[in-house]
Amino acid sequence: MKIGAITIGQAPRTDVTVDIMDIFQDKVELVQAGGLDGLTKEEIRHFAPEEGDYVLVSLLQDGSSVTFAERYIIPRLQQAIDKMEEEGCTLIMFFCTGKFPADLQSRRVPLIYPCDVLDRLVPLLTKNSSIICVTPSPLQLEQTKTKWMQYVENVQTVAVSPYGEWDDLEKAAEEVKEMEGDLIILDCIGYTRKMKEMFAKKTGKLTVLPRTLLARVISELTDV
Repeated sequence: MKIGAITIGQAPRTDVTVDIMDIFQDKVELVQAGGLDGLTKEEIRHFAPEEGDYVLVSLLQDGSSVTFAERYIIPRLQQAIDKMEEEGCTLIMFFCTGKFPADLQSRRVPLIYPCDVLDRLVPLLTKNSSIICVTPSPLQLEQTKTKWMQYVENVQTVAVSPYGEWDDLEKAAEEVKEMEGDLIILDCIGYTRKMKEMFAKKTGKLTVLPRTLLARVISELTDV
């Protein structure tokens, strides 16, 4: 089965695929594209978020992370969707947990957004309707809380980049440990299996990792 994978940064996202391709059991051919493909760092600097923008964080091919406003890449994401349809992808998944506008459209195949899967599943996994969301940037704290308050009663947020230092992640886990909330959401596709294991071990809390959750949902369609 040929599946499209769109990142908001630059493709390919080998840091993501290393954690998920085993879930597909070699039954998937992955076609990747990115919203920042072909752009230089200087060009991307012009995408810096301003007040009121929906903020995104992703990875470039040189391994550095960038923060930018969603509005700049929407046309480029649509181009990626159109190209993947032309190449015969059965479905297209997004390597991003952010919310995207409804005018992003596929003519023939499903678009699978991790946020849609999380929105429906997370309320079922928290006994007390109380979660702790870990997000990459301090600029995303308020938008993350606003989003999750639509689905659960209590939301606390912590910012730490999956593309930064490991010590910072461990410090964030210690902070999360002291918070009320029975479920941790690592709310970015950049967080890894290793990071999930660390957060779960240090905090003793159930932890959800979007990249593997997304792959396991899609693997239901490839399990034939």
